[in-house]
Amino acid sequence: MRILHCLRAPVGGLFRHVLDLAEEQASRGHDVGILADSNAEDRLTASKFAAIAPKLTLGIARIPMHRQPGLGDLAAVAAVRRRAAKLNLDVLHGHGAKGGAYARLAARSLSIRGRSIKSFYTPHGGSLNLKPGSLEQRVLMRVERGLESVTTGLIFESAYAARTYRARIRASGAPQRIIPNGLRPSDFSEATPLSDATDLLFVGELRDLKGVDVLLEALAELHERAVTATIVGSGPDEAKFRALSSSLDLDGRVRFMGALPIRDAFSLGRVMVVPSRAESFPYVVLEAAAAGLPLIATNVGGIPEIVAGTDTGLIAPDDVRQLAEALAASLDAPGLAKARAARLKNAVAQKFTVAAMTDAVLDFYATPSPTAARAPYAVPALRDHRG
Repeated sequence: MRILHCLRAPVGGLFRHVLDLAEEQASRGHDVGILADSNAEDRLTASKFAAIAPKLTLGIARIPMHRQPGLGDLAAVAAVRRRAAKLNLDVLHGHGAKGGAYARLAARSLSIRGRSIKSFYTPHGGSLNLKPGSLEQRVLMRVERGLESVTTGLIFESAYAARTYRARIRASGAPQRIIPNGLRPSDFSEATPLSDATDLLFVGELRDLKGVDVLLEALAELHERAVTATIVGSGPDEAKFRALSSSLDLDGRVRFMGALPIRDAFSLGRVMVVPSRAESFPYVVLEAAAAGLPLIATNVGGIPEIVAGTDTGLIAPDDVRQLAEALAASLDAPGLAKARAARLKNAVAQKFTVAAMTDAVLDFYATPSPTAARAPYAVPALRDHRG
């Protein structure tokens, strides 16, 4: 097949997913390309694109894609359409709200012109994490509802994402499948803490949704123990979190390292903390589990699906006291925490692989498009490809 992946911001877990999927598809003989925003990136983006570029026969293209809706979206859709037409695609796969909209609108436009292209969409949590009832959320859900009629298939990384999307969209229901994110064999090498590793580690985008403020306040609760932490990542709320750290007298105990490769980050702390207020199916939890890091995470989004069947417990989001207690318990019994982490690592290795993820996605691509009209508000049964 000739496949183009379309996404806006080439950063974070969404970007990792696209890179893994594109590389594995290419290794199986498919012609694959990537189309992404030319503005949004972190300092690791260029190196990641450079590493995968030789493997993608359809190349990597960058065009302006703006986060907020506007007239620029019309130009972006036109650019995606031109790129898709030039590449003579079989599949146009959009990732995230903007990438998904551009891909489906471009595929629809080409179909009107007599080109047959399947359009697939993976939300990746972005549109699902907006505050319910907000103007932005209502507008985006209306757009998503309208685009369902031009969607060949919806792909969700978790049952949570599938349930949330269907509850909010309430549209006729494009065919859909649950296909979790997967890891590479190299992800399962054990993390080795450096001599100056801190007690705790956070890795992620620095914005309110990720709960960094909750972690800092929990550290302040443990002031008598002088617990240390490393914050890895960048984002719009970095300055606010730095200011909060200073106001809580944590400057000597918390260090901000900026964005780093995930394996480098894992050597900087001994316990991974994921205090998120919302998530879809976060790679950082999978990757930390694969690296054998003890994990303290919140019971949100698809995280329960990752730890299901193990003795790794989860805590409530936005609960400073509960997080502080969980941190203290893990640090008081490091041997028990490491043994629990080893059991989670084994469970993740059995269930979440790039090979299984790619098998399921390619199988969905190959499924004939439905021709029968869909009844209004019908909800099709979900196919679950975990394991």
